[in-house]
Amino acid sequence: MDKQGRWRNKTVSFRMSKEEVILLDNLVALSGLTKQDYIIKRLLCKDVVVVGNTRVYKALKNHIEQLCMELKNLSTMREIDDVALSTIQFIGQILKGMKEENQ
Repeated sequence: MDKQGRWRNKTVSFRMSKEEVILLDNLVALSGLTKQDYIIKRLLCKDVVVVGNTRVYKALKNHIEQLCMELKNLSTMREIDDVALSTIQFIGQILKGMKEENQ
């Protein structure tokens, strides 16, 4: 049983491309949720609420550093891939939510 007393005994699996897996892993790390909880929330169209903690802070820091290095190596913005762009957008949403929470 999970924390809410649900018995989760059904397995759901699916295939993803390499790029999709990287993006999913990025979004999961930035959300602070487990991969299972993140996927369930997204599949059931529930909001993913990012709660700040040390794990989320480290993920944000690491991903921002990685994205900065990638952006420095680009000669034009057209070269940015979909995974990096989606990760940047998600980081922007997190930072916007943090800003609104502090006001």
